[in-house]
Amino acid sequence: MLDYLQEFNFLSVTLRLLLAMACGGVIGYGRSYRRKAAGLRTYMLVSVGAALTSVLSLYYYEMMTGPWAERIAEVGLKFDGIRFSAQAVTGIGFLAAGTILRSAHQKVEGLTTATGLLASVCLGIASGAGFYSLVIVSFAAILVILTVMFPLELDFKRRTRNINIFVEVDKPSDFASISELIRARDAQIFDIEMEGQDPETGHYSALYSVKLARNKASHSGMLSAIAKEAHVYSLEEIIS
Repeated sequence: MLDYLQEFNFLSVTLRLLLAMACGGVIGYGRSYRRKAAGLRTYMLVSVGAALTSVLSLYYYEMMTGPWAERIAEVGLKFDGIRFSAQAVTGIGFLAAGTILRSAHQKVEGLTTATGLLASVCLGIASGAGFYSLVIVSFAAILVILTVMFPLELDFKRRTRNINIFVEVDKPSDFASISELIRARDAQIFDIEMEGQDPETGHYSALYSVKLARNKASHSGMLSAIAKEAHVYSLEEIIS
């Protein structure tokens, strides 16, 4: 049965497209659940489109070695079936790049969405080629990375000694006392990016890049200490 499905026929083509659509749909559903820009339909379309490139490559090969063989021999035409899939990978690069955004406070968003789209394209190409074992293993790996690894990565970032702190205060001179407080906890300030005054609230803001001391590596401890300052209007840990 597996040998039959790896051949180029109507049933195998249908199964390959459905497999690509299903894999893209499951991955996209998880992204939609997290309210990401590229969601269910985007991932499904990307995966099916990539599968089509592989199927189209196989179709051309079958036709050029079968019904079109005599004409191909006359004109001396050469065919590289990889080009369709290669163009699909190149094309998704433009779409993926559009999902990467730099938001406020030096926070970059969309990297996982972009790489997820690229992975879905590769899944679709493998599905279209009938490489079922690769599709199953890769699909499982991608699901683990996007679901199981997400909370683990978030927890890891919160346990590291490096922390980015966004602070809003009443006046620029208040940043001096915040810097003193941070250093008093034996932390090292790598950089302070002043973001100026908010025209609506009139508050001043800055982004601190800090490395915590080994014996005081608690993120919540540092945030709590800064929050107790009377002149601090708002406080946020930036996790990219």
